[in-house]
Amino acid sequence: MSSIENPHVSVLELDMNALAHNISYFKNKLQSSTKLLAVVKAYAYGHDATQVSLVLEKNKVDYLAVAYTYEGISLRKSGIKTPILVLHAQIQNYALLTEHNLEPNLYSHATLNAFIEFANKNKLDNYPVHIKFNTGLNRLGFTPNEVPKLIKTFQENNNLKLQSVFSHLAASEDLNEKEFTLQQIEKFKDIKQNISDAFSHTIDFHLSNTSGIINFLEAEHDMVRLGIGMYGFGNTPKETSKLKNVSSLKTIISQIHTISPGESLGYNRAFIAEKETKTATLPIGHADGISRELGNGKGSVLINDTICPIIGNVCMDMIMVDITGVSCTERDQVVIFNNQTMVNELAKNSNTISYEIITGISQRISRKII
Repeated sequence: MSSIENPHVSVLELDMNALAHNISYFKNKLQSSTKLLAVVKAYAYGHDATQVSLVLEKNKVDYLAVAYTYEGISLRKSGIKTPILVLHAQIQNYALLTEHNLEPNLYSHATLNAFIEFANKNKLDNYPVHIKFNTGLNRLGFTPNEVPKLIKTFQENNNLKLQSVFSHLAASEDLNEKEFTLQQIEKFKDIKQNISDAFSHTIDFHLSNTSGIINFLEAEHDMVRLGIGMYGFGNTPKETSKLKNVSSLKTIISQIHTISPGESLGYNRAFIAEKETKTATLPIGHADGISRELGNGKGSVLINDTICPIIGNVCMDMIMVDITGVSCTERDQVVIFNNQTMVNELAKNSNTISYEIITGISQRISRKII
């Protein structure tokens, strides 16, 4: 987004006091010595990575995590000083990564050997790197039987410093998969023991994500990674109720129409009025993160405290809603969501999860700190 102020009438309001509350809530679940890594990838889950990271710095989190190098560079250019782990560092970006004091996750021998070669060539000294193990998610990571080879590699290369070792729980939010999660926890304990015995310096071991913090105290280790929980969502309605909603998506009514019986509305004439219907057109659409799945009555918005269903197909830049019987005028405010329940309802009705709803809000929607 350019430096020109965004005049879009649709806005995502961000409550930074709610964010601070959620951080404190999870900190209180942890041992006082446990470090907190806050995940701000994907524009801080669709919020605003810079503004969120500034709050995180004030709350003295120990680490930030992004998915890709350019996300970390953006934070550095915004003045963020906290250590940043790049979870999916790419070999071709190592020069940019180190230039901006970012720390790579090395998850394979290809990435590790490439970084060693880069470090030797550029005479890096004790540069902090992170190693990921695959304990069951089968996405990225070394296998547990590669521990001896990794130990030897790090002992022979003093231009790298093993800063942290971590893995990722596959189903910590699902207690039906508790046995699988406990198997992952045991695998990681073995990895931790073997690596800890081989080095004298402090290494941070971390396994828990938000659901791990909530459900598996035994997975806490030296650091935890807080993601979706920071933004107001626990892994159960009970946990979510203890968190505060961080973001609210709002827009306005652009125009009001009255459609006669038999008239159609929108693309493909997806809505045909069976009776006289009053409709409102809103300046927000699937390019802004409103799924097409939410059209034709599956989704709804709130206008003057009244639920108004989305009718017709969701357009790229607009949606239309049924306001028959609702007292409202053009330019009145419309709430797409302003609490976790509404986000979860949108997710359910579009056959997805809360993560996709909040991360999918387009950056052309202006962000407003409240």
